[in-house]
Amino acid sequence: MTNATIANPRTGFAAVTALAAALSGCASAPSGAPVANALLVQVYAAGSLREALTDIARTHEARTGQKLVLTFGASGLLRDRIEKGEPAQVFASADMDHPQRLSARGGWQAPTVFTRNALCALTSEQVNATPDTLLATLLRSDVRVGTSTPRADPSGDYAWAMFRKADAVQAGAYAQLDAKALQLTGGADSPKPPAGQGTYAWVMDQRQADVFLTYCTNAVAAQAEVPRLRVVQLPASLQVGAAYGLTVRTGAPAAAQAFARALQEPAAQAVLQRLGFGAP
Repeated sequence: MTNATIANPRTGFAAVTALAAALSGCASAPSGAPVANALLVQVYAAGSLREALTDIARTHEARTGQKLVLTFGASGLLRDRIEKGEPAQVFASADMDHPQRLSARGGWQAPTVFTRNALCALTSEQVNATPDTLLATLLRSDVRVGTSTPRADPSGDYAWAMFRKADAVQAGAYAQLDAKALQLTGGADSPKPPAGQGTYAWVMDQRQADVFLTYCTNAVAAQAEVPRLRVVQLPASLQVGAAYGLTVRTGAPAAAQAFARALQEPAAQAVLQRLGFGAP
């Protein structure tokens, strides 16, 4: 997972020195886990939120002077890390299940939906699919279907939800899709793209799949990176929505609560919607 620290040049020498010490400890930690520090708000967030939250956090820090450390990854894997003791204070998940499970265990507030996404198909230029022909394309024996990893990454769970919907459209579709789907991303051992490359653009550019089922925001970003890729909307009968859940650790400092509130305010929502996310 990648930790991005947003520094404020206006803070005093003592704060900068303390921050440097905290970052030094973070860099040397064998597990790669952030080190808790009173000067920092630890935000764990779904990888699909990377661009939006980096932008929002930068603005929030410039406005408040509060330093933030952003840790991105598959929501299920992040929840596992939190349950094992990592010092997250704010958790922004690509589903409601993982934050609800933290809340049910105790120590985390009841989650709220703060933005939405949807599933799309990202295809190679060699696949000619439309919403109306997408299911038939996915079921073709010569078409490799890529997904993320269920349970570790909500994107994978949403793909399997789509497979179940497909079975209602065409009997037997679930069994075929369940058997052929390639879980290429989002798992603990999934290969990582080279630095500077997006996961889904890299997977498709390497031709690991002919069609990849992912969030629409991810698909659009991948197409921007690799223009020959195509984005296909799911037909109404197969559409799967994604509600993103936000929770804060019970007893977290006021600064963590403030950032969680900021994510739900108009300025942050405008950033999310500009990048293709939906209103809560």
